[in-house]
Amino acid sequence: MGRAAFWRRRDKGTPASAVRFIGRPPARTPVLVAAFEGWNDAGEAASTALSFLAQAWDATPIGEIDGEEYFDFTQARPEVTIVEGETRRLRWPVTALSAAPALGHAPGLILMSGPEPHLRWRGYAANLVGSARALGVRHAVLLGAYLSEVTHHRPVPLSGTATDDTVLARHNLAPTRYEGPTGMVGVLGEALQGAGVSVTTLWASVPCYSLPVSPKAALALARVVALALDRPAAFDELEEQASEYERRMDELVEEDEGVAAYIARLEEMEEPSPAVSADGLAEEIERYLRGKR
Repeated sequence: MGRAAFWRRRDKGTPASAVRFIGRPPARTPVLVAAFEGWNDAGEAASTALSFLAQAWDATPIGEIDGEEYFDFTQARPEVTIVEGETRRLRWPVTALSAAPALGHAPGLILMSGPEPHLRWRGYAANLVGSARALGVRHAVLLGAYLSEVTHHRPVPLSGTATDDTVLARHNLAPTRYEGPTGMVGVLGEALQGAGVSVTTLWASVPCYSLPVSPKAALALARVVALALDRPAAFDELEEQASEYERRMDELVEEDEGVAAYIARLEEMEEPSPAVSADGLAEEIERYLRGKR
C-alpha cells in the first residue's frame, strides 16, 4: 500500500475501519496492546510503559487514525515542530499504530497509543474495533493506571480484569467492583469483548502524591506485558528512571511535612491483602493467550 492508502475492509458485524496505513501489519494474527494518555494514565504510567515496549521491541509505525472527528483541539492542541532548522510543520493528535513482528512462537503485535478522545466515544471505539478486526486481532491487553492511597516505598500494586475469570481467580484476585465514571480503556475493553476479542486489562496503582511521571509504575506494567507475551526486553533504562523517581520522591517527602505525615498514616494502616505478583499474573495471561491461539 502507498503512504496515502486507506484500509477499508468491512468485517462481518463490525464497521469499516479507516486507518491510514504507512506500513504492513504483522503477517501472523497479532495481539493488540493499547494505552491512552489522559484520565486512565495516572503518572503517565500506561503510556510510558507502551512507549518503552515499542522501542524495546523495535516496533515500526504502520498507521494512524485521524483525530479530526474525535478530538477537541483546544484541549489536545496540535504541535508545531521545526524540521532541519527551517521548515515548520504541524503535528496533529492521532491514534498511532505500530507493529512488532512475530517472535518465535509469540505472535506479532499491534501497539496502539494516543490521547483519550474528547468526542464521539462510541464511534471512536467502533473504529478501533473495526481496525483490530481488520488486522486479525483476537486478543487485546489494555493498560491503565490510577491514583491510589499507596506509598512510593512499596512495590507497585497491580490489578487486572480478564475475559476469562480464571486468570484472576487462580491468584485470589477478585474482579473489580468499581462503579462510577470510566475512561476509554473501559469503553474499548467492552467494545472489543462484544466483537469476540478476548481482553485482559492491567492496572497499576500510583501514589496520590506522585510526581507527574511515574517510571516505577510504568516499569511494573511493562514487565508484566513482556512476561505475558513471552517477549524479552532489556529494562535497564526504565529501572534507572524508576530508581531516580524513588530518589526524587524521597526528597519531596523530606521537604513537605504534610506529605510526610500523610505517608506515615498510610504506613500505619493495616497491610493490604496479598495481591498477585507481576510474574504470577503474567504467567496466567500467557497461558490463557496460548490456549486461545
